[in-house]
Amino acid sequence: MFHVNHPMLFGLAALVILFVLGQSIFFTVKAWKRARELGMSKSLLASIVRGSAVFSIAPAIAIIIGIITLSKFLGLPLPWLRLSVVGALTYELPAATSAATALGISLTDALTDARAYSTIAWVMTIGSFSGLAIITLFLPKIEKGLMSLKSKDEKWGKIFMDSLFIGMVSAFLGMIFSEIRLGLPGWIPVFVMAFSSLLMLVFGYLVKKKNIVWLENYAMPFSMLGAMIFSIPLTAWIGGSR
Repeated sequence: MFHVNHPMLFGLAALVILFVLGQSIFFTVKAWKRARELGMSKSLLASIVRGSAVFSIAPAIAIIIGIITLSKFLGLPLPWLRLSVVGALTYELPAATSAATALGISLTDALTDARAYSTIAWVMTIGSFSGLAIITLFLPKIEKGLMSLKSKDEKWGKIFMDSLFIGMVSAFLGMIFSEIRLGLPGWIPVFVMAFSSLLMLVFGYLVKKKNIVWLENYAMPFSMLGAMIFSIPLTAWIGGSR
């Protein structure tokens, strides 16, 4: 009988995740050795590792919340696999929800239909496959074109790269402002973003004006964590005032 938390599913997910962890360790060791060959000090490398570790805390918290949310009806193995390897919370949850809605499935109870489970898994997988295919097939050409543009006109090359980054950020800004039509509760993401930006300004001031250099590596994760903590009482207050 099918079950979303069947031990076989846990085993398959664990195999993939262990493989990815092995890759991470392999390339970390290779990068460390190459950095030492290039003359980078161990203290600098250790600082980079510490900064990266702290920076990963805030996204990890969001991922854990996403896994818990999806596990209500998809079980633990599939969300664990998706959000630990190739998935993103901003994609996986809408993809699974859309597929379940199209199938007429309730999101409050665990799935019992293996075909529905398979359909949702395929939707989540195929929807994110385009990025992997584009990188595999076209990244060398794209990279060559960017390098060619930069070599011909360094100023426009920098503007183009900055434009790509701004476009990526704008996609997330659209999500932040998408619910403001719902009234005050829809402004919660905007208030959280503003608070996070304020924290970044404060940290930037402390780094540049007060010469607290060590804070530079932790400003971003501290801002993210602070905004997440701020969102809890803010959501409770706005929700309670309705």
